[in-house]
Amino acid sequence: MFTLAEVASLNDIQPTYRILKPWWDVFMDYLAVVMLMVAIFAGTMQLTKDQVVCLPVLQSTVNSKAQASTSGKADFTTVEATTGEGEVASMRTVSFGSAPAVTPDIPLSRATSSQYQPTESGQELKKEQKDSSGRKTNLDFQQYVFINQMCYHLALPWYSKYFPYLVLIHTIILIVSSNFWFKYPKTCSKIEHFVSILGKCFESPWTTKALSETACEDSEENKQRLTGAPSLPKYVSTSSDEGSPSATTPMITKSGFKFSADKPMIEVPSVTILDKKDGEQAKALFEKVRKFRAHVEDSDLIYKLYVGQTVIKTVKFIFILCYTANFVNTISFEHICNPKVEHLIGYTQFECTHNMAYMLKKLLISYISLICVYGFICLYTLFWLFRIPLKEYSFEKVREESSFSDIPDVKNDFAFLLHMVDQYDQLYSKRFGVFLSEVSENKLREISLNHEWTFEKLRQHVSRNAQDKQELHLFMLSGVPDAVFDLTDLDVLKLELIPEAKIPAKISQMTNLQELHLCHCPAKVEQTAFSFLRDHLRCLHVKFTDVAEIPAWVYLLKNLRELYLIGNLNSENNKMIGLESLRELRHLKILHVKSNLTKIPPNITDVAPHLTKLVIHNDGTKLVVLNSLKKMTNVAELELQSCELERIPHAIFSLSNLQELDLKSNSIRTIEEIISFQHLKRLTCLKLWHNKIVNIPSSITHIKNLESLYLSNNKLESLPAAVFSLQKLRCLDVSYNSILSIPVEIGLLQNLQHFYITGNKIDILPKQLFKCVKLRTLSLGQNCITSIPDKISQLSQLTHLELKGNCLDRLPATLGQCQLLRKSGLVVEDHLFDALPSEVKEVLNQDTSIPFANGI
Repeated sequence: MFTLAEVASLNDIQPTYRILKPWWDVFMDYLAVVMLMVAIFAGTMQLTKDQVVCLPVLQSTVNSKAQASTSGKADFTTVEATTGEGEVASMRTVSFGSAPAVTPDIPLSRATSSQYQPTESGQELKKEQKDSSGRKTNLDFQQYVFINQMCYHLALPWYSKYFPYLVLIHTIILIVSSNFWFKYPKTCSKIEHFVSILGKCFESPWTTKALSETACEDSEENKQRLTGAPSLPKYVSTSSDEGSPSATTPMITKSGFKFSADKPMIEVPSVTILDKKDGEQAKALFEKVRKFRAHVEDSDLIYKLYVGQTVIKTVKFIFILCYTANFVNTISFEHICNPKVEHLIGYTQFECTHNMAYMLKKLLISYISLICVYGFICLYTLFWLFRIPLKEYSFEKVREESSFSDIPDVKNDFAFLLHMVDQYDQLYSKRFGVFLSEVSENKLREISLNHEWTFEKLRQHVSRNAQDKQELHLFMLSGVPDAVFDLTDLDVLKLELIPEAKIPAKISQMTNLQELHLCHCPAKVEQTAFSFLRDHLRCLHVKFTDVAEIPAWVYLLKNLRELYLIGNLNSENNKMIGLESLRELRHLKILHVKSNLTKIPPNITDVAPHLTKLVIHNDGTKLVVLNSLKKMTNVAELELQSCELERIPHAIFSLSNLQELDLKSNSIRTIEEIISFQHLKRLTCLKLWHNKIVNIPSSITHIKNLESLYLSNNKLESLPAAVFSLQKLRCLDVSYNSILSIPVEIGLLQNLQHFYITGNKIDILPKQLFKCVKLRTLSLGQNCITSIPDKISQLSQLTHLELKGNCLDRLPATLGQCQLLRKSGLVVEDHLFDALPSEVKEVLNQDTSIPFANGI
């Protein structure tokens, strides 16, 4: 026998799941417990006290006088019957006329003697009838037990016998149906995860802090509107309003839940202080909520399962009510039983009483009443399920009350679970909504970031770059720490992989800031900050993957001098780049674009009147259309690197102010067009390195003003004499070719200061080389040179000499006469240096305080 506690355990759920139990589910659970009690009580009563008591139905007694006058005497016959156990039982048949009466249980001896003494037996019978006060059946105890059991199974309706068990089975089915969504694995895991996250969000200190700060800000804003409190002073731009951002420019707006630097500082209660541990837990909760939402919103299995189990309970209620109501009247106290055991008992009909009839009937009526209430609640549940779309949940009320205007609406199972929670307590969803808000998450990151990156820590990360400027590089942070803007002496600020970067008005304190790097960092700026950057920023680097990462305010910085754009700007996106805004960059001098263009965007010509340097690094994508270059008449420096050019573009020859041309890393094979450079009177530097040039045409002599010529990493086998007619040439780089010899005409280059011929096949150095007495750099490494002439001493200004990788067996002792040459500027094998005379090594090892330049 099971106990009530064991059966009730089927209805038990984890206490944490109670937040998903609306009032109707709780009420139905209690009704199910009451029905269990009814079933167990009825079953206990039936097992212990249920019985049927039966008596035979005797035929009506006829007037004795009428019987005597009719027959005159009684006819006695003896009938023998064999019982089931083989014993012989006697029955006496008393016949009065034609109406025989069966008198059971008369002993056989007595029946036999009656055949011989009829008068005496009749007198005894009359005496017995006269002495008894009732009607005797002459059945023994075993016969009564037998007939009671027979009639219990034959006369009682089946519902009276099985009512407790049916109630128990139905109740168990209803309990299982009510809690199946908590037990089914595919829904149980989601529900368990949701309840766990919901509880942590409800108890998180960050929830209290965010809501309390919102309340404080709202109250402070209302106070300011009433009292007219002044705000903090803002940066005042010295320029006109022209060039200010339009309404479509992505600035930090004033709507929604914000923490603007322009607002007065508000003192919040100490209870809102968030320590580092709570901050880390809150950040983990944001991530869990984000992943859980993505996982649950894709499915509506929980909703369908809950609807399904409610429909099953409703159908079950209708079924129970329909068949149970028909059996109410079948439960009766009296029953007529016809067991058909006349040969054993002697009677054909019995009248029986069921002692549990009244109790069972009352229990059945109670059960029907309970199941009706249960059914009406099921119908209400179905009405609630289909009255509103439960697969959609709106946080509109939460957004209005808490000012978290960015809390998104949710759908499917996520929405259904929140609807269920609202039936328990709406405060849960309100506090849960804090962790769905990106503004709230950003504020949390801001607080944690400011706690971690203090002014002292940031000061330790400040370094000096190659230009001897103070530089701070911040990488992969959740935002820009507020303390950054207290570094007022900072010159360069680099922000890399900071997707939520915001530049507040405090940047106006950084009066030395002139260079800003935004690497995959679509920073947003406040209006005051933009005004400051527009007037003070001189150099901006923007590195991006998608063109949308380029902040729109970049194109409005009218005092910008240098702009570097590094990212994907292929032909499909050229129209989206927004280069038409470049016309606002009225002081732009340098434009550097590293991308994969197939043509130069025509809108670059908007800055042509004042642009002096244009750099395009195309990363191996072939640049086909270059006609836009013709309009850039003021460009002095032009670099077209890795553009897969096969010839020198004709558009270049129209750039009359061009001074330096760099065509590095292309596929140029011939430079016959070089004769057209004679029209570029200001051209002084020509870089054709890392190409496939085979020879140098003699027409190069027409570039009279050329001072630097770079032809390294090509396929040259010789140097024509025309090269050495360029009297103004100061730098010649022909490294890493296949040149066999240095022409003697090199002595004509009296102004030559830097000569690079590393990585060729030179074996002999002509003595005319040492007539270039202004040489400062001489790179002869990785050749086949066997000896260095003593005349190298004539190069008195030599500061850098590279000889490593040749076939030398010694170095000339005259190296010591090169007054500016030191060991640090001598690139040679160690054994050759060690073989020098000691006095020469001593001279080379001396320190010098004489400044010299290694560049042009």
